Amino acid sequence: MANEVFQRVEALITDIQNATADTPAAVEAFRIQYLGSKNVLKPLMGEMRNIPNEQKRDFGQLVNRAKAAAQAKFDELQAAVNSQADAAAGSTDLDLTAPAEPLPLGSRHPIALTMRRIISIFERIGFTVAEGPEVEDDWHNFSAMNTPEDHPARDMQDTFYVADGMPAGVPSTFAKNGGGTDMLLRTHTSSVQARTMETQAPPIRIIAPGRVYRNETISARSHAQFHQVEGLYIAEKVSFADMKATLLHFAREMYGDKTKIRLRPSYFPFTEPSAEMDIWWGLESEHDYRITKGTGWLEILGCGMVDPEVLKNCGIDPEKYTGYAFGMGIERQAMLLYNITDIRLMFENDVRFLRQFKAVL
Repeated sequence: MANEVFQRVEALITDIQNATADTPAAVEAFRIQYLGSKNVLKPLMGEMRNIPNEQKRDFGQLVNRAKAAAQAKFDELQAAVNSQADAAAGSTDLDLTAPAEPLPLGSRHPIALTMRRIISIFERIGFTVAEGPEVEDDWHNFSAMNTPEDHPARDMQDTFYVADGMPAGVPSTFAKNGGGTDMLLRTHTSSVQARTMETQAPPIRIIAPGRVYRNETISARSHAQFHQVEGLYIAEKVSFADMKATLLHFAREMYGDKTKIRLRPSYFPFTEPSAEMDIWWGLESEHDYRITKGTGWLEILGCGMVDPEVLKNCGIDPEKYTGYAFGMGIERQAMLLYNITDIRLMFENDVRFLRQFKAVL
């Protein structure tokens, strides 16, 4: 009886050593037969009880030799099948070492590029970014910024009004100090300045980038929607000279370290005194003559000292604090930087136009 069991194990070892497999399926079948959870070698250990005591050790070693042979044969068969698969792949014209097909890269929009550049310039000198809602109320858009009831900016030709009263669900903070509660699409990001002054104590040093809306005829130089960056600095003893130095720094960072600026008196309801800032563009080409109207100077932004009434409206003591504010159109800056002649190109999503900015970081 014992000799028959020994002979059966020897036969299994012979079968294992002579096994062949030329496909992954055949290799898997071999693994299941000899190494799987219900392999043919497992029952052999149950035969141990029929083996005389003096032969148990030899029998155990023989069964272990069968298991080792099965594992070695499986590794051999698997390596051979994998080698055949690699050889078959290598017989084609496919070069596995070639670089992958490059994915098409998108590009940043010129408005986004310009906005990021402007923000970066002011962040480096201590300004932080502030944001606010695009659908605003009359108080923050006009009244808080010292815009009289009869000011032309309130005319329907300039402003998109979206409601005659307070819509349901709008927080009560939208109505302030008895100001109008008409809802509108903000006409400038000055509303962000008003909200910041209401909620923060000086010193305040912010820039407010964002989209604004005005009811204007769309043409090569104007659009019903565009983007602005406005800045505000309020602290003790802030002067007009501080504002000029800040804007000169911005102009030279934006357009080159030899850029010249000039400030011309102007009027804005929320600043006093007010000015418009020009940069010297030059008269070196016909294009320069056209965009500067033959003067060589090009207006890029408006600015001024914050009117004391604006400070009062927002709960800041004008006897203790002063400040300056400025604002510029991002599209205008982008058109100057990238020599774009038609503002409409920036809103039409023409991929031929946008692809030109792939290399711009």
